[in-house]
Formats: sequence, C-alpha cells, structure tokens
Amino acid sequence: MEESRSGGLRFRIDFSQPLYEQILDQVRSAIAKGEIGLGDRMPSVRELAQEPRINPNTVMRAYQELERDGLTEKRRGQGTYVTSSPERVRAFRTDLAAKYIDAFLAQMESLGVTWNDIEHYVKERETSDQGGMKP
Repeated sequence: MEESRSGGLRFRIDFSQPLYEQILDQVRSAIAKGEIGLGDRMPSVRELAQEPRINPNTVMRAYQELERDGLTEKRRGQGTYVTSSPERVRAFRTDLAAKYIDAFLAQMESLGVTWNDIEHYVKERETSDQGGMKP
C-alpha cells in the first residue's frame, strides 16, 4: 500500500484494488468527516494523478462521480471545489451511515447474531472504550 499527498489530501493507494473506487471512497469520507472543508478547492485532476502515478482519466472519473453526488462543483476556469452546502454534506453523511449500518446488519444476520447480541456487543465495546467512537 502506497501513501501519497496532493494538496491537503492524503491517499492510501492499494494497487491491487480498483483505483477509481479508492479515490472516490477516500474523498467522500474526507468530505463527510470534515477533513476537507466546505468550499475548499480540490487538487486538479493532474495534481491528484501525479503523486501516486495513476492515470488522470481515473481521477477524472472519480471527480465526475463526486459532482453527481453533489459533493463537489466545477467552477469554470477555477477548478473543482467541495460544495458549500452543509445540508448536502449532512445528507450524504446520513446516507453513508445508513449504508454502513445496513452492511453491518447483513453481516450480523449472516452470522446468526440476534438484536440482543448486537446490543450487548455494542454496549460492551462502549464500556471498554474500544469502539473507536468519540463521545
């Protein structure tokens, strides 16, 4: 796994996984967590592709998807910027959390874990402070 920086963004690139999806997921996550601020300028496609030496078309594809998500916007002659809409980011973060919860519940169901078990495990993690969640 290779780590690279472009502008204020830090990427962990695993060349055994699809690069487009990695870029997309990492930028989405950074926006949702507030690591990239509202209205911040994104690195150009060329800048982002240069450090990890990936095809600019791959970055362009990820940027197009981010724009379709409503998380970024192109400004003619200025580049790509993170949306300035806190409501859009909040809605995306809520949707992302719901997807993670659905995936978690599907995994628990495949293990035969009950709701009571899940509740017990979550409370146990919270008590031991190993859940990684901030209060």
